[in-house]
Amino acid sequence: MGFPLRAPLQVGRAQWRRLGISFLLIVGVFLAPGIKANDDPLEVINRPIFAVNDVLDRWALRPIAKGYDYVMPAPAQRGVSNFFANLYDVTSTFNAVLQWRWEGAGQSGGRFLVNSTLGLAGLFDVATPMGIRSYRTDFGQTLALWGVPEGPYLMLPLFGPRTFRSGTGTLVDTFALSVPPYVDDRAVRNSIWGLELVHGRARLLGSDELISGDRYIFVRDAYLQQRASFVNDGEIQDDFADFEDAWEQEL
Repeated sequence: MGFPLRAPLQVGRAQWRRLGISFLLIVGVFLAPGIKANDDPLEVINRPIFAVNDVLDRWALRPIAKGYDYVMPAPAQRGVSNFFANLYDVTSTFNAVLQWRWEGAGQSGGRFLVNSTLGLAGLFDVATPMGIRSYRTDFGQTLALWGVPEGPYLMLPLFGPRTFRSGTGTLVDTFALSVPPYVDDRAVRNSIWGLELVHGRARLLGSDELISGDRYIFVRDAYLQQRASFVNDGEIQDDFADFEDAWEQEL
């Protein structure tokens, strides 16, 4: 990858603190099996957080994403997408192992090795033409396969829509099962996360016009369907309109 990496045992106190928070969230999910996500019992809290996120998006993130989309040519954006997809393959590999899905682990691990070398740190996807298919999974799906209930819908500051289970999965994936936390250079690490945020938002600029009616309900229902489809490998009941998660791969 070209980045100075830290060994997993050398992760700083901040990372261990985040992992501790993740553990507590997992425990909380286990202790709330009777709550259904689409009941949205936390709506009175979720709506104000959504409103703040929406303001930040309209006045900060979206304008930055539009500027990024304007100055970045399509080939360069494809390279950035390939780069982050390559990093996601690392997360997918670990989760596939935790799920005991060895074929998926082999696919993701193989893609990472091929694209990180022949694809110049993942900027080019040479694995797909070679027949190594993409396999996407995350720790939220791992928790689902382990029997952890989904828990209620939750709107997080900056991170956006989640459930208790997928939110816990996001923390574990972001701070334990992905590459950036082990990059020793803080500036490089933060730059990767910042570019990921802006690039991901730029990819969704065309989806803004699809949102209609109550924006909160639209985003909530769309996210819940997207997660249900993802966790069940594409097999879900058709309860909501299809929509891509705003921080997809998860975010």
